[in-house]
Amino acid sequence: MSATATAAPTARVGIVGGGQLARMSHAAATGLGIEVHVLDAPGAPAAAAGARLVAGDAGRLDDLVRLASRVDVVTFDHEHADPAALRALVDRGVAVRPGPAIKRLAQDKLHARSVLGTELGMPVPAFARVDDAGDVAAFAAAHGWPVVLKAITGGYDGRGVRIAATPHEAEGALAALGRPALAEAHVAIDTELSVLVARAAGTGETRAYPVVETLQRDGICHETVLPARVEPDVAACARALGLALAEAIELEGLLAVELFVSGGGLLVNELALRPHNSGHVTLDGCVTSQFEQHLRAVLGWPLGATRAIAPAAAMVNVLGPADGSDPGTRVAQALAVQGAHVHLYGKAPRPGRKLGHVTALGHDADAALHAARAAAHTLEGRR
Repeated sequence: MSATATAAPTARVGIVGGGQLARMSHAAATGLGIEVHVLDAPGAPAAAAGARLVAGDAGRLDDLVRLASRVDVVTFDHEHADPAALRALVDRGVAVRPGPAIKRLAQDKLHARSVLGTELGMPVPAFARVDDAGDVAAFAAAHGWPVVLKAITGGYDGRGVRIAATPHEAEGALAALGRPALAEAHVAIDTELSVLVARAAGTGETRAYPVVETLQRDGICHETVLPARVEPDVAACARALGLALAEAIELEGLLAVELFVSGGGLLVNELALRPHNSGHVTLDGCVTSQFEQHLRAVLGWPLGATRAIAPAAAMVNVLGPADGSDPGTRVAQALAVQGAHVHLYGKAPRPGRKLGHVTALGHDADAALHAARAAAHTLEGRR
């Protein structure tokens, strides 16, 4: 090999979507010699950080084929790839992980409820398909008002969800969400949890991370605490549920299971078949980050250890300040908070936009949250 030759990558991974999840996956791939290609628009955060860009649209088969032609395996940073196009890729012999049938569990909420609740017997809120306000009223007669209404496809980070307390409100919600929609019983939530499980393609090796507690704001997972502040038996049940689900669907890649603790029991809320906001705490809080683990899993490589490296860890999202200022201008001040780790996503600032996150370790949850919040608030210009 000549002195100027470049070593070949150990593997090439294509990611549908080039947002912050792909950006952090690219960072994890670099040390493993993996070459990452992302399908997105020019200027996407992952491409700006050095991932190879395939300019295109996740809804176009031709663009997906161009991505697939450059890589060994195709995976995802979001849920919005066209299911028919993904099936066409598989028909062409492309390794798509997770495959279209599994991915649909994160793309179609009504389908997910039917598979999880009806076919697999997993604990889920009462649910039904609704086409009009009369259907919602009938559901409420059985399960009570208010009713949670969700868009069947396309919703994320609190978008695509409405709470209706009357038939009139249900009519307005359906007009906004589209018809049909998913109706769910409104449940009392004691705590929200998330469990991440990785399962390797080919080998079926499976690893679960410690269960994390999520603190929501406006439907967005805004903070996480590792380990979750729940009774050990609740955490053990959540972990077992995540592992059982990964096996039942023959997962290839990473699965995030969002859970409600309600009345002492567990209910499955939603799934993500990719790295997830609730797993960002693993970047600095666990032996192997969720991003490296997902890459290992979709490539069929041995999985990494998932144990925490400190008694507690916390993550706090950094949102765009109301004044439109850029948190990147305050990184030095945020790093003055001892133990804080800043992760910015290279996105243009906009009020309320998710621009990054902070993680911190501590001797307990309060200490870790205090440090992470202090640095995040500094980045947002709040102190």
